[in-house]
Amino acid sequence: MSTLLFVIAQQQQQGVLGMFLPLVLIIVVFYFFMIRPQMKRQKETQKFRDALQKGDKVVTTGGIYGRIDEIRDQIIYLEVAPNIKLKVDKSVVLKDMSDAPAAK
Repeated sequence: MSTLLFVIAQQQQQGVLGMFLPLVLIIVVFYFFMIRPQMKRQKETQKFRDALQKGDKVVTTGGIYGRIDEIRDQIIYLEVAPNIKLKVDKSVVLKDMSDAPAAK
């Protein structure tokens, strides 16, 4: 019985800091390893989408390859084949394919 009282008294002495320290450490780890890199990636993607110009080769999230024919606010007209244009939202454009190796 006295050991139980000793353990309870010792835990009360540690106080709130001892209880919440592991939780605070977990939050800090999540921030630096998950949240911060995701925010950086989102900023880079937004910067890329804002820099798009007519003639850029891009790929959409659906895997459609095309060349930008026209840009209007949040709408992009992609030319996927001669005289075939698709109207897509700017948020579906993933990457620039101008530096991709050509297929043999």
